[in-house]
Amino acid sequence: MRRILLDGYAGGFNAQVQRQPDVQRQIEARETAGMDGRRLTILQVLPALDGGGVERGVLEIAEAVVKAGHRSLVVSAGGRMVQELVAGGTKHFRLPVAAKSPLSLRSVPLLRSLMIREKVDVVDIHSRLPGWLAWMAWRTIPQARRPRLITTLHGLHSVNAYSSIMCRGERVIAVSETARSYILKNFPQVPESRINVIPRGVDATEFARGYRPDPQWLHDFYGRYPEASGKLLITLPGRITRLKGHSDLLAMLDLVRTSDMPIHALIAGRVDDGKSDYVNELKKQVHAMQLADRVTLIGHRTDVREIYAISRVVLSLSQKPESFGRTVAESLSMGIPVVGYDHGGVGEILEAQFPAGRVPVGDVNCLADRVTKILNSSYPPRIAGDVFELSSMLDKTLQVYRDAVDCPDLKVAA
Repeated sequence: MRRILLDGYAGGFNAQVQRQPDVQRQIEARETAGMDGRRLTILQVLPALDGGGVERGVLEIAEAVVKAGHRSLVVSAGGRMVQELVAGGTKHFRLPVAAKSPLSLRSVPLLRSLMIREKVDVVDIHSRLPGWLAWMAWRTIPQARRPRLITTLHGLHSVNAYSSIMCRGERVIAVSETARSYILKNFPQVPESRINVIPRGVDATEFARGYRPDPQWLHDFYGRYPEASGKLLITLPGRITRLKGHSDLLAMLDLVRTSDMPIHALIAGRVDDGKSDYVNELKKQVHAMQLADRVTLIGHRTDVREIYAISRVVLSLSQKPESFGRTVAESLSMGIPVVGYDHGGVGEILEAQFPAGRVPVGDVNCLADRVTKILNSSYPPRIAGDVFELSSMLDKTLQVYRDAVDCPDLKVAA
């Protein structure tokens, strides 16, 4: 077999996978545990582990699988989050499942071998290209030996045959009511009974209400970005792409520049490959609008909790509806008001926790008015808590896995 690089797992899937010693001991102590007395093997498949809401959710589910006494496996093309994943007791297999290239088809026989050799009980796919590769491998396994196939729909993709893979699971997890409606409208062949709505969750102990960064972090941050010190900070988190609404943020800042409030905007997020031209365009727009003293691009952050905590308002300005909105849920969990466009999963979250933050899509005047009212208020806004809990998401996801394994007459995916 042609050698394909795996993280600690190469040459025909025979090498050992490294784990932290304490985690290894915990896993061995639970070898025969499990929620129902059986130890399941759960394989999640996604493009890469470089950061983002989907990736964070995969790590959270993997950790829950391990804690429940089951085996957790993940296939991806690698990334900065692999070390954290492995430290939590999950085996990671690095395969070329992210690139839209014919070479990615090399992964199909390896995925098939992995599913059989590791005696996988459930495969949960989280993205389209890796989903097709996993599905092709899965279909070639004799039906009696196949794992159960779960698809988790995280995005409102373009409606075409390529996207249909995310609805081909024997069980389909929709991350919001918006995602469920998208499936029913655009893929009517999917029985409603096959769809499980499980909103993404937030760990309220990590994103705790009232959390404040430690003094050293504050010293370091404002030392690096002195222009943000002493200002009313507004943060727009998320990947740096045109769809995230940066132009609307700049237009809003232009509207409020005459106010006496010392408003400063932080743009936090990673730049994907091929998006550097957009970043340069954004910087030119900032200078052309004479907003350089009011905007700071702070790049990819692993300390988003601290960034939320120093923000007076967090924004969500996606031009297209999103299936959920993790940054919105995280900020609200901490008691930080969010102003966002009222569509998709973001609208769902705001409706449930902070209705005052909803703004019509593209209405920059309303956006500016809503933000300034929050900044001028002498009282903290009323934000409902404990709505999108991580524990609930994890419990429901593991239940879907159990139900899929326990269902003897589950139909083969279309």
